[in-house]
Amino acid sequence: MGAGGRTPLTGPRPHRVRLTDPIISVAELLELESAPALGDVRWYLGEPDKGLAEFEAAHIPGAIYIDLESHLSAAQGPGRHPLPTRQVFASTMGSLGFGDSDLIVAYDDRGGAIAARLWWMLRDIGHRQVRVLDGGITAWRAAGHDVSSAVTPRPATTMTISQPETRRIERAALGPQLGTVNLLDARAPERYRGDEEPIDPVAGHIPTARSASTADNLNADETFLGAPDLRERFSALGVGGAQDTVVYCGSGVTACHNILAIVRAGLPEPTLYPGSWSDWSSSGGDAATGPSPDSRLPTPDS
Repeated sequence: MGAGGRTPLTGPRPHRVRLTDPIISVAELLELESAPALGDVRWYLGEPDKGLAEFEAAHIPGAIYIDLESHLSAAQGPGRHPLPTRQVFASTMGSLGFGDSDLIVAYDDRGGAIAARLWWMLRDIGHRQVRVLDGGITAWRAAGHDVSSAVTPRPATTMTISQPETRRIERAALGPQLGTVNLLDARAPERYRGDEEPIDPVAGHIPTARSASTADNLNADETFLGAPDLRERFSALGVGGAQDTVVYCGSGVTACHNILAIVRAGLPEPTLYPGSWSDWSSSGGDAATGPSPDSRLPTPDS
């Protein structure tokens, strides 16, 4: 990195940090014994080219840009950001230079809302050595560390697939279980209530879902709440109770933020509905509106 005696992200580290938390702070990042593989996952709704432009202008030195649309989504499938197959995703990560032996640290500038998708997908192919940078590039800059516009590609390598750490459910399986699972909606409250819907065809939420906005996982500076506060929050939302928890959002991206927060809290990891509201609303599923869950269930043929 640069001037002022800042600690670089290359070369030896002063001591080893034990990585038991899915979140890593800027200070912990700089204390790692070996340099991590950094993935810049910045993305902006309705501005498909902005993430790459922001990366090319300034990023954490050594980072590689990972695009939500082209690297973390399939061209076709349920919802606006369908998951690629595990095989395709592993091949993509290998081609970008992320391999089996790498500790991968994902970051964005939205409190981890996009970086959590990469974290979840890597764990979905069994890659356990992945963390999300707390506060992202915003926290990095706030700590006084340099950014760079230089892009240094990583040599292609191999990312293999092993037993997933995750769980997922599709619409056809979720529908009959409404009312018997603890369903959490990660979108902003106004979208949950149906006050507005900027992108999907129908406003509202899946019947029986409770509002669990990802904004409430964060402090004012967009770093994550600590484990005790997150445990209190999600326990009150039924996570860890008698019912299994399923999470969704608009298109299966920010729901991963709630999964990340729940894992940090030390509660049982929930199941992701990848298609989320974009899949449900475009497929004729019933929509509930208002501030509370609705007991109405979708019709049998939905």
